[in-house]
Parts: sequence; C-alpha cells; structure tokens
Amino acid sequence: MDSLRILTIGAGAIGCFVGGKLASAGHAVTLVGRTRTTAALQARGLELHAADGEVERIPSVSAVASVREAFPDTYDVAVLAVKSYDTATVLDELASAGAGPPPPILSLQNGVGNEEEIAARFGPERVLAGTITAPVEVREPGIVQVTKPSFAIGLAYHRGGNEEAGSNSHASLLNSLSSHLSAAGIPTKLFQDAHSMKWTKLLMNMIGNATSAILAEPPGVTFADPRIANLEIDALREALRVMSAAGIHPLNVEKYPLRTLAPLLRYGPRPILRSALHRIVGGARGGKMPSLFLDLESGKRGSEVGWYNGAIVRKGVEVGIATPVNRLLTETVQQLAAEPQLRVAWRGNFERLATAARGESGP
Repeated sequence: MDSLRILTIGAGAIGCFVGGKLASAGHAVTLVGRTRTTAALQARGLELHAADGEVERIPSVSAVASVREAFPDTYDVAVLAVKSYDTATVLDELASAGAGPPPPILSLQNGVGNEEEIAARFGPERVLAGTITAPVEVREPGIVQVTKPSFAIGLAYHRGGNEEAGSNSHASLLNSLSSHLSAAGIPTKLFQDAHSMKWTKLLMNMIGNATSAILAEPPGVTFADPRIANLEIDALREALRVMSAAGIHPLNVEKYPLRTLAPLLRYGPRPILRSALHRIVGGARGGKMPSLFLDLESGKRGSEVGWYNGAIVRKGVEVGIATPVNRLLTETVQQLAAEPQLRVAWRGNFERLATAARGESGP
C-alpha cells in the first residue's frame, strides 16, 4: 500500500500522537474524539511537541466527534486508542455505524483483554494487537507533548479461534503498518506471539500502578516502603506464575529485559529486589503519578485495573493459580472508582494496604 486510510478512535495522547505522525507522513487520518478535542482539531489542526522542543503542526488531520460521523468512508485499518473500559461502547458504535463489518482493528490499548473482546464481536480475523511505549501526554485539546525521546510500537497478529484465519491478509497489513509507522518516525517491531507481547507490556504497566492509585503516592515513595515493595513483588510473582502456567513467556522489550529477569523476579531475595525496583521505578517515573491514579483523580467512571491486575486474576482462575494480591488490588481500585468518598481513608495509609495484603495472602 502506498498510503493508508486510517480511522483512529480516541483522540487522546496516543491516538493524536500516532494519528498525527501518520498524517504528517501523508496518510489519510480521521480522528474520533470528544467534542472539545474535535473542535480544537478542526479549528487549528494538531500540534505535536517533541521532547527536544521541536513543534510539528499538522493541519491535515480530519476530526469528528463520533464513530458514526466517520462513515460511510472506508478505511484500511481502525486504530483503537481509548481506555479499556470504553472498548465495549466503541465496538457497539462500530457495529451500528457502517453497512458491513468494520475494517481490521488494531488495539493500541494497555492491559490484556481488549483483543479478545474485539475478536468475540467481529471475529479473530479482524484483530491486530499492538503495544506502544511512547511517553506522551495531552497539554490541552489538540496539543500533545512527547516527554522522552525514546518510543516504539510493537505489532502482532492476534491469534484466536481458527489460527490461520486471515493470516495472509494480516501479514500483509502488519508489514505495511510496520513500514509506514517506521517511516513516519515511530520505530516498529513485529512480534510472532501477541500474547507474550501484550502480557510483557502488562508487567511493565502494573508495577507501581494500583498501589499508587490506592495510596495516592508516587511510585518513588511507595517503593521506598518495604511493606509496599513486598506487596509489589508478590503481585509480580503471581503474574509470572500465571503466565508460566498459561504458556505465556515474557519478552525482552527495548531496555526492559523481562524475559531475562523473570527468574530473578520470581525467586530472587526480597531485599535485592526491593532495592532494584525502587531504583528502577523511581528513576523511570520520578514523582509522576501512574494512569490508574490519574483516572481516579479525574473522576473517570471506570478504571483500567480490570485489564491490568484483573486480567491476572481472570487468567489465574483459568489455569488454577491463586492470585490473592492482584485480586485485592483490583477490587480496592474498583471500589475507590465506584465510591470516591472512600479514597481519603486510604491516602498514605501504607499499613492498611499492607495489612489487607497479608490477610489475603496468609501468614
């Protein structure tokens, strides 16, 4: 394909960043976003601010306020960049918007379970799996800031049901997407195993996320407390046991050698792991609060914890592995999302969370 027609659903940081880069490279991109963001994009176009201060203005992005408005135009691929708790709503909109099935859908969402939800709705032959490590944030509607210079996308064919369904067309589209993304300035790597790719990203996303959301403290602070660091180690070990039982292998991705480190994470001495995690997580994030906290703080109606720690719990049930710590983290964050008045009693209450975890996992 010389150029692509791309429908990007979700005009937040990731959607605008990926859509903007592709539009700048000459592809026809339509962004679906909230009314305020759509109005800003229609009025002044999209601005991408690089980590080095360079500003790229992209007037060519088409912006609409609903999936229905994006049709009856045809697209080579739809990029899903919404929060995981909005996936079901978007799939309903896609099903009712067009006269036929939607284009192949690439999920660039965090967590585990979105591809399975798309496949259950439209068939596995229409699903592509993706991960992205771009450190980007929205400064204001239509203006996206890249906070660090390194970023990359991983792509894979999401296998499910008929393992061969759509494999040739998927290979062609994946190769085309990979080439075009790389040419647009986003380094891209193809993976053979979508499950390993997505679960490896899950390991990266879950560290210091739910605990910071509950305690309202940044990871650099939570990991300095041995009780919370031990809780994080327990949650990681549950995840790795579940992955092992399910035959899902962590990968070495960019500067994160999780396949190499998996034995140490599972069996290494806690004092060494506490020190290493505090240094790595604190250094990487500093005082920046993670996504689950930001959703709670903004009053979002849902939480992606069900696709992070909750995915570990669900897979644990399937393979017969107990996941009490991840269950506690999932249920606590979900309760705080549903009943925000309870958050004040958890803020900074390290002992309460540590005691709850000890009660769940036993002596």
